[in-house]
Amino acid sequence: MSLQTRRLGRSDLYVSALGLGCWAIGGAMAAGDQPRGWAGVDDADAVRALRRAVDLGVTLFDTADSYGAGHSERVLSTVLAAHPEVLVATKFGNTFDEDARQLTGVDTSPAHVRQALHASLRRLGRDRIDLYQLHTPDVDAQRGDELIAALESFVAEGLIGWYGVSTDDPGQAERFATGPHCTAVQLQLNVLDDNPDMLAVCDRHDLAALCRSPLAMGLLGGRYTAASTLPADDIRGQPPAWLRWFTDGRPNAEFLQRIDTVRDMLTAGGRSLAQGAIAWIWARHSRTIPLPGFRNTIQVEDNAGALSHGPLEPGEYAAIERALDRDS
Repeated sequence: MSLQTRRLGRSDLYVSALGLGCWAIGGAMAAGDQPRGWAGVDDADAVRALRRAVDLGVTLFDTADSYGAGHSERVLSTVLAAHPEVLVATKFGNTFDEDARQLTGVDTSPAHVRQALHASLRRLGRDRIDLYQLHTPDVDAQRGDELIAALESFVAEGLIGWYGVSTDDPGQAERFATGPHCTAVQLQLNVLDDNPDMLAVCDRHDLAALCRSPLAMGLLGGRYTAASTLPADDIRGQPPAWLRWFTDGRPNAEFLQRIDTVRDMLTAGGRSLAQGAIAWIWARHSRTIPLPGFRNTIQVEDNAGALSHGPLEPGEYAAIERALDRDS
């Protein structure tokens, strides 16, 4: 069953059922001596991959001002200029030193957000951002209300079309959902890590579920084994606490075992492992739009190939849930 488009939440926008996440193509960055970017990224490869993605029907690219300390937005701009039909989502909330490629803190004050928005517009080469998302959602009720008001003013000024929040906290998502032009939540979801509470929020408020880490930071891409070692300047080489799929620069053995449990089911019908993992997300919920990352054309072609297969059939999905002891 093929699948091509999905509505972006309560908005009037329709996007490809598969978007692409642009964190990796930002390349290296760090917070102090801790890597927060991706090693081995080539800008020319990234631009070729972006162009290939557009050729294959991808119409949504998701980035952030902090990815590569601004570099991801700059790389993306080289393709956006020739493709006004492509929708761009970016994020705000982190502060950074672009020259040093260092994350320097967090600022969610409305004054800073306005500055960040104009900086993103300049880097992206656009006069409007289709979806503008809070990247650092740990804000109190007062600041949340201030941000919603600011975002609504950006909509009125024509600087953004819609907005959302990147969070796995249902309470934070509920707060932002009160904003008239809030249309999406970016949440963690993949076949190894379900997220029913956040999907329920999306249902209650007619929001799109943009799925970050749909391939578990590459673990579901199929190239890593127990013997794999990630470079020290890659975020997976020195993973932060939330990044559970890699430990001390190696794939987490527990998750590798879980992948082996369902590998044959995910790859049935000629799907690659990545395509099966994406198909599981589509089968999980009709609001989902997975955002796999990429660094080259081969990865884009593999990810976009999932569109021709579509979601898992109900029986395939149910079998995977039973195998992972999630059939209750």
